[in-house]
Amino acid sequence: MKKLFVIILVLAAFIGKAQNFEYTVLFEGIGDNREFSHSNKAESQSILGSRGAFEIGLEKDSHRIRGGLSQLLEFGSDIDYHKPKLTLYYQFSDAKKDFLFGAFPRRGRIDFPLAMLTDTLLYYRPNIEGMFGEIRWNWGRENGFVDWVSRQTDVKRENFIVGFSGEVFHQNLFLQHYLLMFHDANPGINISGDHVKDYLGYALQAGIRTSGNANINGYIKAGILGSSFRGREVTNGFENSISFFAEAKARFKSLGIKSVLSSGEGHNFKYGDNFYRVNNYLRTDAMWYFINHGPIQGIFNLSFHLIDWKYLDQQQQLSIVYVFGK
Repeated sequence: MKKLFVIILVLAAFIGKAQNFEYTVLFEGIGDNREFSHSNKAESQSILGSRGAFEIGLEKDSHRIRGGLSQLLEFGSDIDYHKPKLTLYYQFSDAKKDFLFGAFPRRGRIDFPLAMLTDTLLYYRPNIEGMFGEIRWNWGRENGFVDWVSRQTDVKRENFIVGFSGEVFHQNLFLQHYLLMFHDANPGINISGDHVKDYLGYALQAGIRTSGNANINGYIKAGILGSSFRGREVTNGFENSISFFAEAKARFKSLGIKSVLSSGEGHNFKYGDNFYRVNNYLRTDAMWYFINHGPIQGIFNLSFHLIDWKYLDQQQQLSIVYVFGK
């Protein structure tokens, strides 16, 4: 750790002399109280903490190199309970495309439905470790990423995620798609009864959004959500599930509401929200944007989870994000 800080200080001194020196500093406050008493799919827990992160780097002709650290302090634990996450990446960016390679922040780049990638990844795995690319047109966009989750050792499994998402639009109409694969391979030393697992999923939704100058901003979209799971030498091929998948969101000034429905068959995503494993699930969030001041954003969510039309659980989430830089 001491060597890492020395390297960062030397790098800062070196690039500080450059004309296009850049830096970013982030503070994130996390409050997430999950009162899940009626479902054995999701875990009741309280997640409280704060994250500090910084990046420094050099930019020239749309090319960037950045390095830094991200540290989560979960309240009630020791400072070394979570190891610092190293941020170190190359980026090329212009008006039409982006490309990143290395370990770079997930926030603002990966935006998948919670059914496929749950929001706790922002808490405990804030960086993508791999690559990301996006191409933009006047009528749409397409992006993809590879996230190397775990390198194989004698005792650790080899895991990686590959995802693609994008949309095409015409005026207020749009069509969105999401594709996701998670590969869960064996550790180096063979374990009896252990098998390679593959998780695949997709979502396809069409919708309409409000105009940019409307008093109420929002959208409504609907389509299908599908998933496939295979345990090699265990399942008879892939086990497939499909459901009707709809979402609506509206915001008026500092208040908002959002509802997501999955109805049909339960899904099996490795890093998806476990509520989507039930056949019928409706989530509704009442949101208060209590801070909306440039680089500082604060949101409070009161979430209600209706499970198989029988049970109702609830959750409260508080998020404060402050980002500043040059």
